[in-house]
Amino acid sequence: MADPVVAELNERFGTANTELSPDVIYELQSIMRLHELDVQDMFFKWESYCIKMDMDQPKMSMSTVRKFKQDLQDTLERANRAQALEQVKTEKRPGGTPRPGARNNSDVFGMLDGLTTPAARRAAKLGSARKTLMGTPISSRLKNEPVSSPMKLEAQLDAMGAIPPSSFKDRQNAGEAIEILNENLPVPEPPIAPFGESRIKLTAASDQKKLGYKPLAMKLSEASEILDDRIDDFTTLVLEHLKLDESAFGSAAMQSTTEIVAVGRIASDSSEGKLNAASLVLETSRRMGGGFRVPLNVSKLKGYQFFPGQIVALRGTNTTGREFTVNEVLRMPLMPNAASALETMAAHRERLRGGPDAMDTDDENPMPLNVIFASGPYTADDNLDFEPLHTLINEAADTYADAVILTGPFIDAEHPLIASGDFDLPEEAVYDPDAATMSTVFKYLISPALNRLVSANPHVTILLVPSVRDVIDRHVSWPQDAFPRKELGLHKSIKIIGNPMTLSLNETVVGISSQDALWELKHEELIGGTVEDTNGLSRVARYLIEQRHYFPLFPPTDRTKLPKTGRQVIDGQAAPGAMLDVSYLKLGEMVNVRPDVLIVPSALPPFAKVIESVLVINPGYLSQRKRAGTYARMTLYPPKLSEADAAPGGMLAHRVFERARVEVTRI
Repeated sequence: MADPVVAELNERFGTANTELSPDVIYELQSIMRLHELDVQDMFFKWESYCIKMDMDQPKMSMSTVRKFKQDLQDTLERANRAQALEQVKTEKRPGGTPRPGARNNSDVFGMLDGLTTPAARRAAKLGSARKTLMGTPISSRLKNEPVSSPMKLEAQLDAMGAIPPSSFKDRQNAGEAIEILNENLPVPEPPIAPFGESRIKLTAASDQKKLGYKPLAMKLSEASEILDDRIDDFTTLVLEHLKLDESAFGSAAMQSTTEIVAVGRIASDSSEGKLNAASLVLETSRRMGGGFRVPLNVSKLKGYQFFPGQIVALRGTNTTGREFTVNEVLRMPLMPNAASALETMAAHRERLRGGPDAMDTDDENPMPLNVIFASGPYTADDNLDFEPLHTLINEAADTYADAVILTGPFIDAEHPLIASGDFDLPEEAVYDPDAATMSTVFKYLISPALNRLVSANPHVTILLVPSVRDVIDRHVSWPQDAFPRKELGLHKSIKIIGNPMTLSLNETVVGISSQDALWELKHEELIGGTVEDTNGLSRVARYLIEQRHYFPLFPPTDRTKLPKTGRQVIDGQAAPGAMLDVSYLKLGEMVNVRPDVLIVPSALPPFAKVIESVLVINPGYLSQRKRAGTYARMTLYPPKLSEADAAPGGMLAHRVFERARVEVTRI
C-alpha cells in the first residue's frame, strides 16, 4: 500500500504527469522532520519561498529542494537570534493590551456568549489599571498617539515564516519605500496648512443599496442562474468583439469534426486537490451546452494559464465525444478605458486649487492629490494598541493628505485577543461592561485616531471599506454591505462604503475590494508550457481585469489551505474564507469601464504595477501579525488638457497610470 505522505507530497509538489524522484521525496521528508512540519505547512512555506525568489514554482529537483531547505534553516537561525535579543527587553504596556494575570480566557465585555458571569467581568474591570493613550511625538500634528508596547512572548515561526514579535518602535527601516512606480515624477512639498475646501469630489459608480441584501439566505436555483448568466454574457462579448457569426459557436460537449468556439467556465473534475491538466474540464451553460462538463485536452497548446471559475473562449474540436481538444485560447475582450468630457476634466483640475482663496497662489499647475491606501489588520497579534494605525494617521495629518482609504479588517475576528475576549479598553473609556459590544471596542480604539485626523484636516476624505473578518459587521458574506456607523463614534464626514466598490475621486475611477483574491488566484492557478506574463503578481492581477470581476475564482480556496492566522484553532475551526454569496456575485463585477486605479490588498508581497492601462496597487497589510507592515501613497498630478488628445465626441482618456507616482512604504 502506497505511503499516504508520499502520495500527498507528489500531489503538492509533483507535476500532472511526473512523480517526484525518491531523492527529492527523501529531502522533503527530512525537512518535515527537521522543522516539525506537515505537508500542507511545508507547501505554504514553499509558495512563500517561490514568491520571495520571484519564480513560478519550478519543477522540484534536488537543486531547488536543497536551496529551499537552506532558506528555511537561515530563516530559523535569524528568528532565534531575534528572539534572544527580544527576551532582554522589558517595558510596561499601555491600555488595550492583554492582561497577564487573566485566566480561562474571560470575556470582559460579555460578547462571547457569556463565558464569564457579569460579577466576574465587573471585578476584572475594577481590578485593571491601564495607562492612557499618551505620548505623541512633538513633531506630529496629532495628539494622544499611544506609546509603543513591546511584549515578551515565547514566539515561534508562524506557518508563513514570519519572524517573532517585536516592539513596534524598534521596527527596522521605518518609512523606507520598497517600491516606487513612476519615480520620474517628483515628490511635492506638503502644503503649509490644510486647504480651505475639499479637493475631491466623490462619486459612487456601484449601487451600494443593492449590497444590503439578506445574507445566509442563498438559494441554489438563484446561484445556478447567476453562474449560467455569466457564461452567456461572455459569449455575447466574444461574439461582438470577434465579429463572429452565431454558427461559429457551439457546445464543447457535442461530438463533431467541425472546429467551433466554445465559451465556458474552467472547473476541476474533482472536488478535492488542486487543478491540474488531467482534471481540467469546461463547464458549459445550459443554453449553449446543456450545462454539461467536458474534459479538456490542452496538449496542442504551447502554453496555458487557467484557474477555477475562469470564463474562457476556446477554439477546438470534439471528435470523439469524450474530450474537447483545444487548438487556441481566444483573448477575452477588455472593458473600455475610463474617459471624461474635456469640460469635466477642466472642472476637476480647478477643484485641485483648493478653493477661491487658494487659486491665486499658483496660476500654472495646481498641487497634485495626495491619497493614502492601507489595509488591516491594523495592530499586531500581541496587543490592541493599534500603533501602526496611529502612525499612519500621524503621517496623513503631517502631509495634509487629501484622502485616506482604509480597508478592513478593523476589529479582526482572527486576532487572538479579540477571539479570546482577553483584553481591556483604555482607562478613560466610559461604558457599561455588561452592555459593551465590539462597536464599543471600535469606538475607543479606532475612532479617536480617525476623528483626530478630521480635526487636523477638516476637509480630508476618509473612506472605510469592511472585510468579511470584521466582527463589527453583521453582513458576513461577500459582496458585503457597509457596517453601520451607529455607536462607532465616528465623525460625520467619515464615509463607510461597501465591499467591493467602484467610485470616482474627481475624474479618477477607483475600484476597491478588501477580499484577498490575488492570494487565492495565485494558489489555485494552473500554469503549463510558456506563458506571456511570467511575473506571478502581475499575472494574477490581470485575471481580475480580464474577467471584469473583483473575485473571479469559483469555487474559492478551501479554508483549511488559507494562510494561518493568530487565532488559536479549536476543534478544527479554519480561518474565514471568501464567504461568497453566489446569488449576488454580479455585485462583484466591475462597473462600465476599467478602473483607473485598482486597490486589492493581499497577503502576497505588496506592489504597484500598470496592467492593461490599470494602476493596480496591493498596499500590503499595515500590520503583519508579528511585525510592522506597509501602506501605499499615490501622488496624482492633474491632467493635461488638450483638445488634440481628445477622442471623437470630446472625451479625454484619464491615463492615470502616466501621472501617478505610487510609493509602497514601510510603516
